[in-house]
Amino acid sequence: MLALQGVPLVTINGLPGDTNEIQSSRTLGEGAIWIPLTNVVLTTSVLEWYDRISPPGATLFYRAVWLGGAVGDRPTPGTRFVWLPAGQFMLGSPDNEQDRNSDEGPQTLVSLTHGFWMGRYEVTQGEYQSVMGSNPSAITGDTNRPVENVSWHDATNYCGRLTQQERAAGRLSAAWEYRLPTEAQWEYAARAGTTNRFSFGNDPGYTKLGNYAWYDANHEGTTHAVGGKLPNQWGLYDTYGNVWELCLDWYGTYAGGTAIDPQGPPTGSERVGRGGGYYSSPRLCRSSFRFRNDPVYLFSGQGFRMALVSVP
Repeated sequence: MLALQGVPLVTINGLPGDTNEIQSSRTLGEGAIWIPLTNVVLTTSVLEWYDRISPPGATLFYRAVWLGGAVGDRPTPGTRFVWLPAGQFMLGSPDNEQDRNSDEGPQTLVSLTHGFWMGRYEVTQGEYQSVMGSNPSAITGDTNRPVENVSWHDATNYCGRLTQQERAAGRLSAAWEYRLPTEAQWEYAARAGTTNRFSFGNDPGYTKLGNYAWYDANHEGTTHAVGGKLPNQWGLYDTYGNVWELCLDWYGTYAGGTAIDPQGPPTGSERVGRGGGYYSSPRLCRSSFRFRNDPVYLFSGQGFRMALVSVP
């Protein structure tokens, strides 16, 4: 984003001691060329860096690549994950939000007391096949497209097997595990510190959504390779559109008031999905919209994004 004085501003989240490489590119997508600008070391959990290196007036995209600085046994999953610090946010939507559904309330003030890693991208077909040995996707031809046609059970099995493999290889301690994000973790990540309908604003006419999402107005009848649209402020791609992203929780009503590290009801019949798919109408892509279906159900618009979390 641009600071008030017109100098590009990059906001980095992490832990004190983390080292990040700031990179810039003139384009986005698979063919983008990212140029290293500088390394920065976080002294707090949020650092603001102003680009006074690039030529004034240049049109650039930025990203921060985590290079290291683990505290204790915190894992180092690489650049395909983003560290999200603990924080508070308002889960759900206000009564007057445009295109709101009633199950998006009552709004609940959620405290997430532990930071966690979130997948920068939706899990791809190539990643799924490398762990599970097969590709269930209905739309193939590019293994960098998100895996889809998976059930909630398929997604959780993938996370469990990856956890086992990484522990066996000595890259992951027993204190951490890969799993689906909770519904609260997903919305916290998608909102990226904002309170609007989308992380990029309310967008009342849905005129900006196409810059961030593959959805019914631009999908061309297919899913698309991950990372082809603009990321949100926390560096997460495709949180809106492309494929629905399954969450850990059973579907249930919000409690209202305040909640600490909520994980949904203890039992249920349907699991939650978020973010919309490549054929979804724009209202279904909003940060607060909730999708639900049977955990054994699968279809070509349903995939998932992983979280890497500490084990309670």
